[in-house]
Amino acid sequence: MSAEYSDFLRQYLTVAIFAVVGIGLGATLLGIGRIFRPVRPQEQKYLVYESGVDPVGTGWSQSQIRYYIYALLFVMFDVEAVFIFPWATRLEEYGTFGLIEMLIFVAILALGLLYAWRKKVLRWV
Repeated sequence: MSAEYSDFLRQYLTVAIFAVVGIGLGATLLGIGRIFRPVRPQEQKYLVYESGVDPVGTGWSQSQIRYYIYALLFVMFDVEAVFIFPWATRLEEYGTFGLIEMLIFVAILALGLLYAWRKKVLRWV
């Protein structure tokens, strides 16, 4: 019992040692960078900057809902790819039941795409 317990603790000790070394290395490198980096404060460094355009107006603006819908559609079809790829690699093992199940899954996603298309969500305006 004590030999098994010792092996168990030894494995956690190895993980703990690697964690401490990793955190220590990261902290050391950040400290070295802080010591040797040049410090030249300039007013232009503290301006808000995005996409190469100087800021104009307030920082608050409304986004159109269609961008969120595009993001949701992307996630929907990305999830589809995540589920289809493993299914396709093991197709022979799943057989007819797996094929029918995947066809139902793809049909449900196709209905979602058809719904978005009918609502004219996919038009870029």
